[in-house]
Amino acid sequence: MSRAFVKEGSTEPPLVVPRAPLPEGVPNYVTRRGLSELQRERALLDAARPAASVDDGAALVAHHARLSALEQRIASAVSVDPGALPHDEVRFSAAVTLRDAAGNERRYRVVGVDEADPGSGRVAFTSPLARDLTGKRAGDTVTLRHHGALTEYEIVGIDYSEE
Repeated sequence: MSRAFVKEGSTEPPLVVPRAPLPEGVPNYVTRRGLSELQRERALLDAARPAASVDDGAALVAHHARLSALEQRIASAVSVDPGALPHDEVRFSAAVTLRDAAGNERRYRVVGVDEADPGSGRVAFTSPLARDLTGKRAGDTVTLRHHGALTEYEIVGIDYSEE
């Protein structure tokens, strides 16, 4: 519920937005960059801990909830070593370059759910796009929905170098 709909003076804690969902039984794979970002977020939350006073009770509860969720994600993180993966096919942490028939290229990196940012080309390994790309090799084609239409792309590059 939005704070706009909470009665003035209420001690109800503000909404804590949940972390990106991880399907039941699926390991919490992260890249080295992703684990580093989670640890940096934890350090920032630790530094921003609200003062413990009667007036800040709701803020303290919300802060504790965010920190607890973050701690659970860090504790369950499985850091994937790209060096141990077959570099001739798309797997977790790969950057994949796709080219359509017109020569337009798109690049995606398969990452953990907490580090996904589709706008910058980082897609969660649980996403339909990542599942469509996983196991493919350079030269393979994949048909993806783009702007509502199905478009065929050729995989022209697979790169495991760190960002």
